[in-house]
Amino acid sequence: MGDSGASLRLEDVMSALETTLTALKAAGADPTYRVGGTGAALLQGVHLPVGDVDLLVARREDVDTFAAALSSFPCLYAASWLPESLQYFARYEVNGVHLEISTVEQETDSDGMECIGRGPWQHFVLITCGSHRVPVVRLELRLATELLRDRSDRYEPLLDHMAAHGFDPDLLDRAMAARGLSVERRRWVDDRLTPSSPLSPVAATDRAAGR
Repeated sequence: MGDSGASLRLEDVMSALETTLTALKAAGADPTYRVGGTGAALLQGVHLPVGDVDLLVARREDVDTFAAALSSFPCLYAASWLPESLQYFARYEVNGVHLEISTVEQETDSDGMECIGRGPWQHFVLITCGSHRVPVVRLELRLATELLRDRSDRYEPLLDHMAAHGFDPDLLDRAMAARGLSVERRRWVDDRLTPSSPLSPVAATDRAAGR
């Protein structure tokens, strides 16, 4: 999964998702999925560069289900196994947006990874997208990914947003540990987020409702 050029706007991401999910519904399909990547952060109100929309699924047949529903859209990469990244992967262009659907077939005991193990399936929020409720991976998991990649144009907006709106410190700590970030790096993140308090029940409810 990767970025594909100029940064997308929120309305671009929402349009691609709504069209995709409407096509799935028309096909009578309802695969389990999560939105990850920078698109997930944008949907949660973080203003950062977004190149494409990443959809994580659990099974290869779910990639094929998305592919069948999107058969009328340009196929940029036909569903295939990528041995170097252990992904079954497809890419389509939906309303001018590159939309990538993929498994990530690696194992971990941690719940703190964005695309691997149980983390994305347990730690998500629901965002309203047109007539759909879209499950989006939580920011704590995305932040750890961006810190590992050392992309300051991504992790700085995430840190600013989480400092202002709250976060789950235990989940973030597990995510940073799962990514193997150094003690010094984790302490730096803690210092950046010190003014924020853990997400309150009201804030958590609002966030889950996409407000």
